[in-house]
This record gives sequence, structure tokens and C-alpha cells, in this order.
Amino acid sequence: MEIESISVFDMLKIGVGPSSSHTLGPWRAAERWLARLNSKNNLEKVEEVQVHLYGSLSLTGKGHATDYAVMLGLLGADPELVPIETIDPLINKIKKEHVLHLDGKYKITFNPKQHIIFNREFLPFHANGLKFKAKLKSGRIISKTYYSIGGGFVVSEERKNAKRKVDMFNKFPFPVQKGTELLDFCNKEGLKISELVLQNEKSLRDDEKIDYELNRIWSTMLECMYTGCHTEGILPGGLNVKRRAFEMHNKLKSDLLYATPQEWLQTIRQTEVKFRQILQWVSCFALSVNEVNASLGRVVTAPTNGSAGVIPAVLMYYMVIENHAGNFEHVKQFLLVAGEIGSIFKKGATISAAMGGCQAEIGVSSAMAAGALTELLGGTPEQVLMAAEIAMEHHLGLTCDPIGGLVQIPCIERNSMGAIKAINAAELALGSDPSAAKVPLDKVVQTMWETAKDMSSKYKETSEGGLAVGVFLSDC
Repeated sequence: MEIESISVFDMLKIGVGPSSSHTLGPWRAAERWLARLNSKNNLEKVEEVQVHLYGSLSLTGKGHATDYAVMLGLLGADPELVPIETIDPLINKIKKEHVLHLDGKYKITFNPKQHIIFNREFLPFHANGLKFKAKLKSGRIISKTYYSIGGGFVVSEERKNAKRKVDMFNKFPFPVQKGTELLDFCNKEGLKISELVLQNEKSLRDDEKIDYELNRIWSTMLECMYTGCHTEGILPGGLNVKRRAFEMHNKLKSDLLYATPQEWLQTIRQTEVKFRQILQWVSCFALSVNEVNASLGRVVTAPTNGSAGVIPAVLMYYMVIENHAGNFEHVKQFLLVAGEIGSIFKKGATISAAMGGCQAEIGVSSAMAAGALTELLGGTPEQVLMAAEIAMEHHLGLTCDPIGGLVQIPCIERNSMGAIKAINAAELALGSDPSAAKVPLDKVVQTMWETAKDMSSKYKETSEGGLAVGVFLSDC
């Protein structure tokens, strides 16, 4: 099987919540469709558009704002840049006036209730399918189907971009598919995992661009935690879930003054913490991110939106608890390792909850964070992979059963649990001899994929099983 290149910037993307597969993916699919129409000079000829959602995108699309995402994508809005406060007004304007400007330019009639169609059936290629259909002014109908395969990745069935990705992978100085290959390269070259990953990234972009993008990712993570810790109220969606990070933060913070996320980080470093406070801080960081995510805020897909809180929480733990001198070089090291571990899971299994349940989201994010923290704490490459294996091993079989199709219950709390497990996995690996490990990373990747294939579809982000049917919305 030919392997495609996966960059750290594929695994860590800036976007808008609440879901990478159900929000960011469909948004990007709409952008790709606009670009396709434009390349064939059809964009200005469009008279009517329909969007058909299939499978998991249909079953939990309302709760994951999939309908919002496709409309924003059709408008030509960029999820990395669109001001968050403009999203609701843009959507409300379309709903009220039944008018949408394709790519922000071409006016068409568009009523979301009529032109976004929710189909319960699943397309055979992937659980998250969506089809864009356009009627041109000539009467001609054209359509294109895309699949949101998790983590904001979007593909079409014919995979026209796959060859380019395969070529890029083959040009990597260290093409890695499995954990064993990663360790072989590290041992042969005498490199840390982060150093090896950096060499691969340099084959795609220069040092300045790598640092700029990694810093942008970290700044988005930090600002997201800051926003979540300073915002109170009830999350949207009808479950009446109260934001908890705000009150937790108020109880934990010191009286020191700050005005920016960076100053905030420094004040936490000066706050005395014991074991219980460390647990509370890590949970607070994780909850804060996913409360922002649940309210259509800007987060970093890491590797998904539903699991976006784990990696920032563990990285922030390192920066404010473990190493008060921690700086961008440590952030860079952490993100490079995390991205590589995530790519191994994507190549060998899945990061899509619609395909693998929550083990594919929280489990993978916990493994990514555990391995990255282990390297920062002085672990060997073998210990890094051991930590990642331990973290995933204890998420195997975790289902995705969101109540009401919303990324609120049990999703937000799971980020807290995934972050704590990651820290514990790192400590277990650092205190162990990897040569005596009974389960290598590649075996747990394979096991996760086998578990995913055996899992009933009702536990894969369909809201047809588990907590999603065990808890009544009327009780919330």
C-alpha cells in the first residue's frame, strides 16, 4: 500500500468548533467545491445549490453545526480567519432572507430547510459523506461528493490528490509509517523524535515558516484556554450545560493581575500548587478549550475538535507546572512529537469517531500528548512510544455517544480524563524499561483499528446508542 505524507500541520489545524469531522471537514469540502466550480468557470452560472448530508453527518449534523459549516463554506468564509462574532449574524441573515452569496459574490436563493437535505443512509466509502449539487442557469445539473474522514481531512472517492501526497512522503528524508520505523531511524541517526520530524517538515517548508505556523498553533491554543477560563454562562444547543472552567479558574487563580494570555501564563507559574490543584488546573485547561469548541469558537484540531483540549492542557501543564522556564522551543518540540504520533495512528487506524468511536479521538489525542510530554521530560524515543501506547491502551473501546449529537456530554469531560491519563502514561513510561514492554505501539494501533471495525455503528457518532439514548433531552 502506498503511504501518503502527513505533516504536523495536517494533524494540528486551526479551525472553528464544534467538530473537525462534522464542522471543519464539511466547511473545507464546500471551499473545495467552490474552487472546483471556479476552475471550470461555472461559479457565476449557478442558479441553485443543494447540499446532501449522509450517515453520521446527517444523524448528528444539527448538533455539530454541519448545516452552519456548509453555509459558511459556500459563502467563502475561511475557518482560520472568520471573526467568530460574525458567524451567527451571517447564518441568521441567510435563514431570514433565503439568500446566499456564493464565494461572497454570486447571489442565489438558498433556504437551509429546503436546500440542506439530511439523509440517514450511509454512503459505502465513508460514514461522513456529503454531496454538493448545482443547477446551472442553462438547466444543467452538476454534482460532487466529498467525505470528511476525521480531523478536518476531506477526500473525494477518486483521491486525485493522493498521488501528490505519496510523492511528498517518498521525498521525506525519514518516511515513517509505523512506530518501529520511527525508532529505527532515531537510533540509526542518533536523533530525538522531534529532531527527526523537523527534518521531514523541512522538506515541505523552510524553518521560518515552520516556526511561524507552530507559534500560531500554540498562540491559538493559549488564547482558547484563556477565553474558556474567562467566559461564564450556558453552552448553546439546548442541553443547558453550564460552563465549568470559569468557576474552576476563579477558585484556582491567584490575586496577581494580568491582561493578556501570555501574562496569564506567568501568573499561574507564580501560583502555589499541590497535587489536587495540579489535577484541577489540567482539568480546567482541558474543559476551557472544549467549552470554547462547543460554542463555535476557534480551536486547534488536535487531532480532532472533539479532542481539542487534551494536547493544550498537557502542554500548558508542562509550561506552568513542570518547567517555569519553558519557552517556544519546548512548545515546538512538543507539537512535532505529538503530530508524528498522531500521524502513525492515522496511517494505521483512524482518527474519525464516525469510523472508530471516541478511542479514535480522545484516545489518539491522549497518546499524542503522552508521547510529546515524555520527550520534554527527558524520555528516550522508546519511552516516548511506550507512553503513547499506554495512553491508547487505556482508551481502547471508548465509544462516541454524544447526547443530542452535541459535543458536550460526555465529550467535554473526556478531554480532562484524556489529559490526566496522558500525564500518568508519561510518568509510567519514564519509570519503565521499554525493552520489557509487552505491548508495542504498532500493536495497539492495530488493535484500536480492529476494535473500531468490530464496534457497533450505534456507538460511532450516530447518537443511536449509549448515553445518547440513555439520557433523555427532556431531563436535561
